[in-house]
Amino acid sequence: MATSFNDQFDQLGAWRREFALRLKLLAQWLKGNELLDSAVEERLRRLETQVRSDKVMVAFVAEFSRGKSEMINAIFFAGYGRRIMPASAGRTTMCPTEMGFDADTPPCLRLLPIETRLQPQALMEWRMVPEKWTRVDLDVNNAQHLAASLEKVAETLKVSQEQAHALGFWHDEHQEDNPVVDARGLVEIPKWRHALINIAHPLFKQGLVILDTPGLNAVGAEPELTVSLIPKAHAVVFILGADTGVTKSDLAIWREHLVCESDVADTRLVVLNKIDTLWDALSSPAQIAAQIERQQATAAEVLGIARERVIAVSAQKALVAKVTNDDGLLQLSCLPALENVLSNDMMGKRQKMLIAAMAVGIGDLRTETTRIINIRKRDITEQALELKGLQGKNTTVIRHMRARIVQEQADFDLGGVKIHAVRSVHLKLLREVFHILGSKNLKAEMSHLTNLLAQQGLKLGVRKAYGETFGRLRANLNKVQELCGEIESMLGATFRQLNGEFGFSLQVPAEPQMAPRLHDLDLAERSHIQYLSIGNAFKLAQPEFSNRLVRALSTRLRGIYEAALADIELWSKSAAAQLDAQLRERRRNFTRRIEAIDRIQQAAGGLTDRIRDLEQQSASLDQIDAKLMELTQYLMEPGEASAAVADDLH
Repeated sequence: MATSFNDQFDQLGAWRREFALRLKLLAQWLKGNELLDSAVEERLRRLETQVRSDKVMVAFVAEFSRGKSEMINAIFFAGYGRRIMPASAGRTTMCPTEMGFDADTPPCLRLLPIETRLQPQALMEWRMVPEKWTRVDLDVNNAQHLAASLEKVAETLKVSQEQAHALGFWHDEHQEDNPVVDARGLVEIPKWRHALINIAHPLFKQGLVILDTPGLNAVGAEPELTVSLIPKAHAVVFILGADTGVTKSDLAIWREHLVCESDVADTRLVVLNKIDTLWDALSSPAQIAAQIERQQATAAEVLGIARERVIAVSAQKALVAKVTNDDGLLQLSCLPALENVLSNDMMGKRQKMLIAAMAVGIGDLRTETTRIINIRKRDITEQALELKGLQGKNTTVIRHMRARIVQEQADFDLGGVKIHAVRSVHLKLLREVFHILGSKNLKAEMSHLTNLLAQQGLKLGVRKAYGETFGRLRANLNKVQELCGEIESMLGATFRQLNGEFGFSLQVPAEPQMAPRLHDLDLAERSHIQYLSIGNAFKLAQPEFSNRLVRALSTRLRGIYEAALADIELWSKSAAAQLDAQLRERRRNFTRRIEAIDRIQQAAGGLTDRIRDLEQQSASLDQIDAKLMELTQYLMEPGEASAAVADDLH
């Protein structure tokens, strides 16, 4: 059993690299045996992309001064022997920060100026404009330089109250939450809107992404965080102070941005940090433990979560313990318990889901490839029976046989008109699906909501508009499901006709299900409902905020529709590839049969040689079939090394 989150994640990365390598070898083998049609190739490409680029995001969410940056230092950066993220007194992360790795970008820190909030572009759109970000190159081999560079995420600006209001840091209706006004009438706000840190940390290279979201103002003012990024996180760690318990602002973050339905509740983890503040020389260890236990139970009750989802730790003592190799202090800090939950519970579930998805994909790939092998086996068997029927026959019979095969080939070619008609109907129905799921139609469906949010002042009727918009989007997905059913029925009837007429073995793949996309829509709607409360009416009244909100929603909905389109495109390609493969194999079969007859006519003894050759081809196909089973079985059921990793992670 690995002892830390880092070790566990490292094993996960090793499994993914090995899987990707074996997938590449499978692709080469399929290509070498002429089994790589367009559908199989597409499935391989998607599987390789998924396993290589699959990201695991852990979001750390907390109000200021809860020790969040220290927690990140203790879990991920202790190997540097010092603090990397700013966590000392008076220095803390001021803007939402993403840490990950992109091999195409050199190690750097990119910072988006806070002034971009005054412009309508969403965060995802700003990512596409790198020249608008301030870039700082990082020396990842120099811990001191790295830490000094990353201190920029703690930088602030002094602005007027009017500027702070325009940027979302001053609220007339909640004066008590506003920043302090100095003697010059200025207030302090974050200098940066968002930060991206790209470094080749071992865990980041394997797909880990850390999202650091500081403070209620930073979370609430960026709709993309709560509408897109945080909901997509595979684990959300909400940090409280053991010395303060659940404060008013903590509760506001939880209720407005993190409370969730039961289906994703197991992705939420609450950490009661700074338990070392409760270590009292005048209290016995039992008394201290009882006090910590009471704090955990109270936090669980206030937040409405299971008691076991609240873990008490001391990030500061854990970092010191790791840097000084003090195992006793590390155990007292209780950080190993948190790492264990992150790795075994949350990351283990993610790994299990990835393995299951890979198994389904490989199973579909095997089915399609086996179908091609079986077509070739059947054609060889028919050829062998045909040639055996010629044994002992004279040249006239053989000549008649050749004429019959040529006629069959001509009749088959005439049947191409019918097959073309099938494709036309198929494409017509698909065009309707693509129209429904297209970006132009999505924009039209959102137009009423967009116009309503763009109005000045209080947005009356916005909740109703949200409900109606999501109702239409659900109706669209249900219509797509209905059309897919029509396509499946049409293809089923046509495939049965072609199977009977030409001896094909066509089988319509199961239609893609829109249920997962409808679930994604539900999650998107729930994450937006928080902005429709009376408490957020004044925030919605700000045109800049409303604009960011609708752009964030559009980005997320576009992602849902594109995922549905990708599923349908793969399904359609799989059905078309089956037909293409059987047409191709049948044409090859006609060519081989005619060539065999010609050779038999030209040489005595050619018939026996040809029958023996077909028997060898059949045996070779049996070997290919067995090899396919062997290669795909490993990918569907990981070998001993990979299974050990899976056992560790689950």
